[in-house]
Parts: sequence; structure tokens; C-alpha cells
Amino acid sequence: MQPYRHILIAADFSEHGQVVAERAKDLADRYQAQLSILHVVDNLPVTDSIYGPIIPFDTDITEQLIDASKEKLNQMGEQLGIPAERRWVEVGSPKVEIVRVAEEEGVDLIVVGSHSRRGLGILLGSTASSVILHAKCDTLAVRLVED
Repeated sequence: MQPYRHILIAADFSEHGQVVAERAKDLADRYQAQLSILHVVDNLPVTDSIYGPIIPFDTDITEQLIDASKEKLNQMGEQLGIPAERRWVEVGSPKVEIVRVAEEEGVDLIVVGSHSRRGLGILLGSTASSVILHAKCDTLAVRLVED
């Protein structure tokens, strides 16, 4: 088995996200692997033809979310010793963007948090489940336990 060379943290900024980051950092240290971090700003629907406008058109919330995400990502990157060129914020579906970035950047391990889902969450599927199914590299789903 070849050791991991490039590990990607899929950061969601949840209250338990530090656990995911620490697990990835530990693995990167053990394998002397490059560590990168990604946060995906989920697409927000601006309108829905059935219900009418949800958010006024003059509100630029996506840019605000991107700016806030970059700030949080840079803080995490600094704490983990990840260089600026390996800190990425993307806009889109986390399920799609995590897999895409991992492929484009030659990642061989994705570390993502997995929340326990019940009810509708099971039917719709989680980001972690989708990444595990679609990634072309190994994926570690770190179980996040709610208090």
C-alpha cells in the first residue's frame, strides 16, 4: 500500500469541524503528506417560480458568504500550517465540488465529517455519503457525535 501524499480536508465550519481538521492533520503528519483545505459555499436559490422571490435581487449574499468563508478558511489554514495556495473556497454543490477539486489537485485522501442522519436526511443522502460513492480516491468519514 502506497502512503498518502496529498490529503484534502473538506471543511464545513460546523461546531465539530475541528475534529475533522485534527484527524486530517494527524494523518498528514504521519504520512508526511501535503495537506490542503476546501470549503464549498452551497448555491442559494434566489427565486422559486412557485413561491416567488425568496431573496431580493439587490442582495449580494453569495459574495458575503464567500468572503466570510475565505476568512474562516484562512484562520484554519494558519492553525494547521497549510499554505495559502492550498486553501480553496468554491461555490456550488459540496457533493460535486469536493470530488472535482480532489481530482483536479491530485488528492489521494479526502477527510470529511459525517453527521448521523435520521428521517429525511437518510433519503436525501449526505455530503459524506456522496463523496464516498463518487470520489476516485480514498475517503475518510470522521464520525461527528452531537452532544
